[in-house]
This record gives sequence, structure tokens and C-alpha cells, in this order.
Amino acid sequence: MKKRIILVCSIISLWGCHSSPLEGEMVTVVRIVSGNTLEVIGDRSTSKTIRLIGISAPSVEQKPWGIEAKEYLKNRVEKQAVILEGDREIEDKYGRTLGYIWQDGDLINEELVKEGYALAQEWFPNTQYSQRLQYAEQRARTLELGIWNRENPMRLTPSEFRYQQ
Repeated sequence: MKKRIILVCSIISLWGCHSSPLEGEMVTVVRIVSGNTLEVIGDRSTSKTIRLIGISAPSVEQKPWGIEAKEYLKNRVEKQAVILEGDREIEDKYGRTLGYIWQDGDLINEELVKEGYALAQEWFPNTQYSQRLQYAEQRARTLELGIWNRENPMRLTPSEFRYQQ
């Protein structure tokens, strides 16, 4: 009987671990560039620019949402240790490392979308968390958070805004 209780407790505790990444690199966030880009330092003291996969945050020039997205990310992770997890592609066309950022079991890419600071954007073939990001966007839209606020909505997507610049 005691062995069964231990087995059941072990299974339950392992079940709760599914939302955290199984593999990743521990890095320290040194600077927030925008709502979807940050700089980190890894264990070899090498700096990397990270582009968060699966989201599109307004650029800083797209006021007020771009500044708010950057500030949210800054308040969440700047000067803190996080786990950097990759997907299928390593870099984007600008040489930035593509990744998901985890902090205390939270997928920060998802948190940005869930709180209305970014759009979910499919990045084929980097689709590991696409469904989670889509659900997060539906939540933010329903609750009218951030860029989805009915009184002050974001009128152009980040890509439309950049195109007009």
C-alpha cells in the first residue's frame, strides 16, 4: 500500500512538470530591446540577441503599446536568470537567436500574449507552442487586455506599422 501511494504521488508530481521545458540553456537577461527582443548572457559569457518565437509585439515607435510591451518584459525578466529554449530554427534572417523564454515555470512568450502586449504569430516551422499562444491571444481578446482594449485598441498590426514607416 505504501508503495502505491509513493507511486501515485510520483506520477502526480511528474504530471505537473509538463509545462516547463525539458531542455534549455540557463541565461541571464541583460537588456530588453523591445517587446519581443532581448539580450542575454550565457554560461560562456557570450552575449546573444534573442527574438521571441511565436509572437509579434508592437515596435517601441508604435505608441503606447510598444513601450508598454517593452516595459512589461523588462519588469518580468531583466537582470534575471531564465531558461532559453529553442525550436526547429536557430536564427532568423537578422542573425538573432530564436527562442522561448521560461521563468519560474511561465512561458514568457505566452505571458506577453496573454496579457495583451503581443499578438500570437505562427512562425513555421517553429510551432512547438503555437496552440498555447493562440489560446493566450483568445483570452486577451475576450478580456480586452492591452492591444485589445476597446477604448484604445491597436489599429495596425506590428508588421503593418513597420511597413508604413
